[in-house]
Amino acid sequence: MPTSSPHPLVHRRSFLALTAGAALGLAGCARTTTAADASLPTRALPSGAPPPGTRLSIAIHTAQLQLAYSGLDAQLPFHVSGWPNLSAGPDVIQGFRAHSVDLASNAGIPPIQAQAIGVGARIVAVQSRNHPIYTFATAPGSGIASAQDFRGKKIAFSQGQAQGVVVLRALKEVGLKNSDVTLVALPSTQFLTALQAGQVDVAPLAEPVLTKYLAQYGKDGARGVHTDVVDLLAVLWAPVEVLEDDAKAAAIRSFVPLWAQGVVWAWEHPEQWIQTYYVKDQGVSADDGRRIVASLDQPQFPLSWDKAIAWEQQTADLMAEGGFVPKVGVESLFDRRFEGLAARSVPRKYRVAS
Repeated sequence: MPTSSPHPLVHRRSFLALTAGAALGLAGCARTTTAADASLPTRALPSGAPPPGTRLSIAIHTAQLQLAYSGLDAQLPFHVSGWPNLSAGPDVIQGFRAHSVDLASNAGIPPIQAQAIGVGARIVAVQSRNHPIYTFATAPGSGIASAQDFRGKKIAFSQGQAQGVVVLRALKEVGLKNSDVTLVALPSTQFLTALQAGQVDVAPLAEPVLTKYLAQYGKDGARGVHTDVVDLLAVLWAPVEVLEDDAKAAAIRSFVPLWAQGVVWAWEHPEQWIQTYYVKDQGVSADDGRRIVASLDQPQFPLSWDKAIAWEQQTADLMAEGGFVPKVGVESLFDRRFEGLAARSVPRKYRVAS
């Protein structure tokens, strides 16, 4: 069973050590960070199809399902060597270092965390989200009814993941300082267990985990506390080493439009997606799947990344203010050779200017 942080505030040094330690777990075969990691690739993207034999390991589970069930996978001009089922930022970073992942999907936080611990990686696609995707689930008997009630409570907190910044933004929104709560350092994969064990009073959960948790513990007093905090970005990102390989860069260039089209396919075929993902893959009921899908907004892909970069900078600054990462500029995290590629591959109604 995980143990809670002994300190009321999780400090930068301990968090960076925690994340770096996880990332270095496979150090024997890890990618090394070089001076080249600090600069953006300058060569133009390869324009043709990737050469025969090109392989990518892609850690985007939803894309695997969307491409397979839509038939878009038949258009892949390269071989997918594997679909590692990794979604947590620290796990993806470890996969990058171990050469086991070439491309992944996360929120905007993991690239910032990767930079903080010296792992060179770049964002190659952006989807923007203007609705909250996380709800603060409470432990039974916690007495929490709103974010104002977080004062003095133990909150599950993962610095290197979107959930961590959602916590920081929620606290700031209601005028609480980080020191007003106890931030319990855990990977998001342990949030549910921590709630069940009473290790934390509250944790940000996304669907369908939230629905499954409340179905089990709602009768005992667990509840979902909603806020207006938005996690704006979903990104695809890849190690610098991969992007400097022309064959793999060409494969990623060909994958990004299919990824975006797969997201749109799921939106336009809700019943099929509910059965494929929520029911068969995630184990929730069809009714719950319909409720979850009904709460979502239409996918949006920005033609310009200016707003995404500004949001990412605000996020990095918030993390730096809390002492979790050094203060950095985020422009270099975006490989703008790919800018707008996803947006141009989908119908106009799914595009936004920025």
